[in-house]
This record gives sequence, C-alpha cells and structure tokens, in this order.
Amino acid sequence: MSTPAPGTLAWFEVATDNPEAAEKFYGSLFDWSFDSSGSQTSGGLDYRNITASGAQQAMGGLFATKGELPNHAVFYILVADIEATCADAEQLGGTVINKRIGIGGGTPDFAYLRDPAGNQFAVFTPRPE
Repeated sequence: MSTPAPGTLAWFEVATDNPEAAEKFYGSLFDWSFDSSGSQTSGGLDYRNITASGAQQAMGGLFATKGELPNHAVFYILVADIEATCADAEQLGGTVINKRIGIGGGTPDFAYLRDPAGNQFAVFTPRPE
C-alpha cells in the first residue's frame, strides 16, 4: 500500500450507535464490504474497515459508538506533523477538539478539529512501517 501525500483526503469514518443498520444501508447503497478483523477490534472497539467493491484496500471505517458519542461522519486528512497542524489550525481560527498521540497498539496519531465555521474534521499521521 502506498502512503498518500500530506494534505490528501486519506480516510473517512462513519460513527453510529447502530452499526448493523449503517452497514446494511451503505453496503446496499454503494456495494461496500465491512471487515472487523483489524487491530481496533482486538482492542475492544467495534470498528469495521470499509472497502469498495473491487478495491484492494480499505478506504474508511465504521465505528460503533455504543451511544457514547453523537452519530457523525468525519473525513481524515493525512499530515506530516499532528502538533504543527493543530497549532496552525488554531492560528487560523480553528479549534482542536482533542488529540490522541502515542496511543500505540497499531493506532495512528490523530486529532479532531473544527474549522472556523464549526465543521468537524480530523488529521492523522500514518503508523511507522
């Protein structure tokens, strides 16, 4: 798998309190398949990688919130430096919602942010290979 360039839209996530219904909806609508065999699932999360029909690799994920978070969809932009990107976003009028750095267990470093209009998005750095 080749790593996208920094600044690239590289992942998306659908978070829902009803993952079975979301899987049925998106699977039927777009012919997506879902796989829950990733490292996040082994850590106790209900996280399902999403792959488009005919694609070689996952392009997003379905996250079961268990009602602990509002349902939402968010896009992830690959960046070279989480801390620098968060600082730049704040300087430009954005807000850092939270950062997860050094979690381990195969989880990449990431942060959730809001743009000045209040739209949520996320940034991440790839795991070292």
